[in-house]
Amino acid sequence: MSDDGALETRPHETRTAEEPPDAARSTPVPPRPEPAARRTPRRGPGAFTLLVLPGLLTLSAVAGFLALTGGLPADWTPGADTEQQATSGVNETYLPWLRKAVATCTVVTPSVLAAQIDQLSGWRDDTGTASGEQGIAGFTDAEWRTWGKDDDGSGTASPRDPADAIMALGRQDCSLAGKVTDLRTEGTVTGDLVDLTLAAYAVGTDAVAEAGRVPAGARTYLAEVRQLLPRYEAFDREAPSGGGPADAILAAPVTTLTVTSPYGSREHPLTGVTKLHTGVDFAAPQGAPVLAARQGRVVFAAPTKAYGNRVVIDHGTIDGKRLETTYSHLSALDVAVGQSVQGGTLVGRAGSTGLSTGPHLHFEVVYDGYYTDPQPWLALGG
Repeated sequence: MSDDGALETRPHETRTAEEPPDAARSTPVPPRPEPAARRTPRRGPGAFTLLVLPGLLTLSAVAGFLALTGGLPADWTPGADTEQQATSGVNETYLPWLRKAVATCTVVTPSVLAAQIDQLSGWRDDTGTASGEQGIAGFTDAEWRTWGKDDDGSGTASPRDPADAIMALGRQDCSLAGKVTDLRTEGTVTGDLVDLTLAAYAVGTDAVAEAGRVPAGARTYLAEVRQLLPRYEAFDREAPSGGGPADAILAAPVTTLTVTSPYGSREHPLTGVTKLHTGVDFAAPQGAPVLAARQGRVVFAAPTKAYGNRVVIDHGTIDGKRLETTYSHLSALDVAVGQSVQGGTLVGRAGSTGLSTGPHLHFEVVYDGYYTDPQPWLALGG
């Protein structure tokens, strides 16, 4: 049987499964004011450019002359004890904060956050007073009241404190990522979730929803951030080779693993739309037991519009990345949110709720926020 696994999402770790459009979010987040348009990149000449840059250029010329004359090696670069790293221009003390700021967000990575800050300020706290934007992340007073906290324990929450600013931008981005994930799951928007998140930052989620994709007004900002991303790729955790473990580590969620629709692109049997089928459909009669594939904690167990009765289990981290499994179209739910389960625990009964053509189990594996083919994770049998 087939289902609506074509609907894609990258579940946020604090709110893993998608809820029906009219349902309340399980983890409320502070609302971001919806601007008509985000400020344009601050790349024009300021006090730094007019007063400091000429001196820097002079120093660079002197260093070049010394290199040519043997005073310095030709490949000289600043050492680790300098204020900024030569490879990225980022103070090395910022990296732990970049990683911490998006540690619970499956869409935004440290490199995305770093590229945003580079685009906003070039890592300089020389923002002008005319715009009202402060610090390396360019927060206005109103934005700071929503997102700012004293994250480094200095006793003051300030947008001019780099650690506080990085953490605040991470909270803002992760909130936007959750919103655009919901919009894409509902079918309101299409596109890459990182692009949609950056677009929502630039012009607001309302504009993204209205356009149904990245709006024209956000494309310049998005292109500039994307151009800066390569220099910060080293900030992201390395993905394990092959996208999953070498050996199957998940137990069978149903007694007989007979695949009726595999993971991959397909035409949905009900909607006729060709999209990614985000999991595997296993044949299962009405009411057949559906079992947890591994020990973990239930983070979602409720009806949804497309997936019907749906359960999501968080199994913790594998190779440093979050692993989750989902169980959809159930006729009954036998677990509740917050419940700890073992491999083989009854989570529900097979059914055909939601967008489905008949009783079966739609089973998904979500690794580091991305859907992945469940078959390498399971020992499939006939």
